This record gives sequence, C-alpha cells and structure tokens, in this order.
Amino acid sequence: MNAVPSPSSASPSALRSLNAATVPLLCSGSRFEMAQVEVGGVPVRVWAGSSPHLRAVLEASLEHGDREALVFEGERISHTEHFRRAATLARRLVEDYGVARGDRVALAMRNYPEWVTAFFAAVSVGAIVVPVNAWLSAPELEFVLRDSGARLLVADSERLERLGAALERLDLAVIAVRCAGPLPRGARAWAEVLGEVAPDAVPPEVALAPDDPATLFYTSGTTGRPRGALGSHRNMVSNVLSMAFMKARTLLRMGADVAEALALTFEAAPAKVLCVLPLFHVTGAQTVMLPTLSAGGTLVLLRRWDAEAALETIERERVSGMTGVPTMLAQLFAAPSFAERDLSSLVSLGSGGAPAAPALVERALRGGLRPEATLLGAGYGLTECSATASVSYGPDYLARPDSVGLPVPVVDVRIVGADGADQPPGRVGEIWISGPGVVHGYWNRPEETAATFVDGWLRTGDLGRVDDAGFLYVVDRAKDMILRGGENVYCAEVEAALLEHPAVLDAAVLGLAHEELGEEVGAVVRVAAQAPPDAGELRSFLAGRLAAFKIPSRIAFTVDELPRNAAGKLLKRRLRDEAAWPSAD
Repeated sequence: MNAVPSPSSASPSALRSLNAATVPLLCSGSRFEMAQVEVGGVPVRVWAGSSPHLRAVLEASLEHGDREALVFEGERISHTEHFRRAATLARRLVEDYGVARGDRVALAMRNYPEWVTAFFAAVSVGAIVVPVNAWLSAPELEFVLRDSGARLLVADSERLERLGAALERLDLAVIAVRCAGPLPRGARAWAEVLGEVAPDAVPPEVALAPDDPATLFYTSGTTGRPRGALGSHRNMVSNVLSMAFMKARTLLRMGADVAEALALTFEAAPAKVLCVLPLFHVTGAQTVMLPTLSAGGTLVLLRRWDAEAALETIERERVSGMTGVPTMLAQLFAAPSFAERDLSSLVSLGSGGAPAAPALVERALRGGLRPEATLLGAGYGLTECSATASVSYGPDYLARPDSVGLPVPVVDVRIVGADGADQPPGRVGEIWISGPGVVHGYWNRPEETAATFVDGWLRTGDLGRVDDAGFLYVVDRAKDMILRGGENVYCAEVEAALLEHPAVLDAAVLGLAHEELGEEVGAVVRVAAQAPPDAGELRSFLAGRLAAFKIPSRIAFTVDELPRNAAGKLLKRRLRDEAAWPSAD
C-alpha cells in the first residue's frame, strides 16, 4: 500500500478538491451509500449501510473475538467477554427486574467498564438508557431520576452516597457498582446480579427498529433545569459511519486512492482510544465509545481527568486516538512532561463538546506534537443532534483552525436570520441542523419540543456562519452574545483572542450590566501564577486583534480553574456572580 501524504506535507494546493474526494465515496454500492427514509413523517437522508440498532452493534462484537474491548487500570476485557457480560446482564434485567421495552434504566457512575456493559445490556432489550451526569448534586440527581421515570438505577458508591436518603423517596431498584461498604436498603451488588457468565450467553429476543427510543441524554443545564433529549437507535449508530466517512475523505484529500482510504478506514489495525470524556455526555458515548467498539477497537478508560495521568496512559498503552474538550487539550499541551513523553502512537487527536480556540493548534505545535504524525481535528454537535454534525480533520483543520468543519453528508446545515431567511456565506445567523442524528424531542416537554424542533430541523441556539467552501464556523451561543451599545460582541471570538496570549491559560467572556451601553464586555482570565499579565497589557495585546468595542473593559484574574460543566462548557452565570470584578476603567 502506498504511503499517504502527511497533513503538513500536503499543501492546500496539493490537496484533492472536496468534490473529488467526496463523490467517489458516496457512489451507489459503496460503504458510504446514502438512502432516504421517513422519520416521524419527515424525509431524512441516512447511511444505507448503517447498523439497524445498538443490539446489532453488540452482536457484531463477537466478530472481534479476543481483541481487547475495554481497559481500565489493571482490568482488560475482550470483545467476546464484553458481549457475554452484556448478554448476561440483559437477561438479568428482564428476568430479575422485569425491564421491558421503553422502561428507563439510569446509569450514574464514573467511566467504569460496568457503564459500557450496562448500556449495551439495556438497549439490547429495548430499554431506554438514561446516562446521568455524575457531577450532579443530590437534588439534581433526584430530579433526573424522577423526571425520566427511571425504573432501575445502576450507580457507583459515590453516587449512591450522594443520593443518600433520596433513595428512600425514589421508587426504583438499585444495582450497586464498586461499593466496598454497606449497600443501601434493597440494593444488590453488581457481581451478585451478574452471577455466572456463561460462554454461550445471549440477550433475550426483542424486536427492535431503528427509530425505537434508546437513550435519554439530559442537556447540560447551564441556563436552568436539564431537559431529557429522547434519542433513537438510528441517532446513535449514524455516528459510526459519519466519523468513518470524514476520516476516509481526509485520506483521499491527502493523496490516497479510494481503495487505500477505505482500507485505512475499515481494515487497518483497530484503534486504541483513550476515553477522557464522561460517558454520560454525548461526545463520550456517541463519538468516542460507540465508533471505537463498533470497529473492534479498544476503549481505554480513565477514572478521572488528569493531564499527567492521560500522558502516562497514552505512552504505556500505545494509545492511537483521543478526543477531549478544548480545556483538556490545553492542559495536556501545558503538562510538564508533555514534550518528554513518547506519543508516537497517537495518530488522531480531536476536540469537541465546546468551541476550540485556534490558539490550541499553536500550543500543540509549541509543545512538540508533530502534525505529520498526528491528525488534529475538531467537531461540532449537540445533545439534540446526537453529537456529530460537522467534522474538521487533518489539513482542513490546520488550514481553518477556527472552523468546526464540513457537515457530514447525511447532515444539512442552514444559517437562519432573525427574519427566518437563510443567510448567504459569511453572514451570521442561527445554526439549524437536520439529519439522522436529530433526536425525537424533549422528554415530556411538548412546548419546548415544538419550539426547538421544526419540521425535522433542530434550532440549535448557536450563532454561526459558513464560508464559500461550506465550512461551518460557530460564532457564539445566541444567549451568550453581548449587545454593547447596539454592537454585537461574540464571546467566543474574544475568548479565542485572549487565549492567543502565552500567559493566558483559560478565559471566559460575558456581558455585564452597564447603565449607558446596556452591556459592557467582561472577562475572567485564568493566568499562570508566575509573571501574570495585568489588564493594561492584555488590552494592548487585544488592540491589534479586535475592534475597540470588543475589548473587555473589566477583567478579573484568577489562577484557579474556571468552572465548567461535564460537557466542558463554561458556567458563566456562576462566574458573573462570583468573580472579583474590578471597577470599570
């Protein structure tokens, strides 16, 4: 097989055109052939060769045999053993707990192997999995369990301890994971429930269809109570081919022929992926866990995020891929041992879950990461569109680090103005998305569903634009945009400019009430403890990068990490209330 040019050696002029790299992959009979189906009465473009449901993904794992599926600290579980455990648990769910199609099974724990096993066991019998945010407080956990109507909770010791007395008020069964002490009344330990795992274990027979409900992911809840997004099997499995297509097209763009690109995408050694994102978040479950296991790869689980631990694991396990939120990648590049580690196995490093600043690319290169060896990438998606809407990869990402890439072929994107009209390239508007990943709506919230999902289109609430080549740029959240004296200020743009300063480790920009302007631009900036810049220096730095009205008039400094939710999104309401704001200059 001929060598494929590296991202750095493939100059923009040497790259195949997007059209030349796309059309051969989408032809009739190809692995990426598309079809049209009706979902909820709306025509939707889908991958014709996609798995019909998540049970089929589990059943296909037997083909991967003794390859490692899950690695967690000293534990190693093969694909065959994972199938047997999931099949056994599926039978226990039905026979011991009476779980039936449509029942909700909640998972509340760290990224343990049991999370993955419980997920596949539940969806394979038609239950709806509720991945519960493990960071939630006791009242928040109780709210999600009540709101979802969960029948069964699979939780670790930390979540059970946090729930405490609330478990007595909740009418649900409990399976306890990795609990060393006494169990809550009525709870059963994981090992007891699982029991003997037979070599010939299979899940109970249940008829499933692609658009049957499968997941209830709760939104991050940065602006209020979280809402459950009801997703289907089709929503989840569509990500597998979407991610594969973007990789194959990138290889074609870089010089591979079609046969090479398909072989490198589907027949190369299975990936070994470090899962640093929480599995209760769509990026962790749908763009990391599912594509990795579907392809026969290995999911390496990290108990909690720590940059040095991640680097040590990448080196020890010879990890080939990792996706994290931008904050994680920035911490990885800034870690003391980054330049000293053997990261030669790492061939894919992506960001998702929150907008990535272009400064991340520069920091990666300064830290010694070689783009000729590692394909950098970024993507865009929401809980409501099942994670993957657009992807930027390899040379396209290096050329446009402020873009979130091209929509995958089964996804359509509109940029809609305040008047409801589609905007031309370069004009900012609300991003609307349609495709097989758009969920069925919000759980028991018909009014919010009607306002957000319109004739198959998801109104994202994000502001963005597309360029003449079709690349998507996320400018800001509509609710985050600052209106300063009649001028629009996009927080993400100012944050990206701040992050270009070498002493700035993180930044949050938000609107502050102003008597005359309505709002003024404020920034909370995390800086290194040694030789931090002052406000005047930062404003001078920004003066050559931003218009004067976009430069923060009030800057609060901190050496502590900025508060974020599990999806990597800044908790701006908390920052606005708690930051040590200086007087306006």
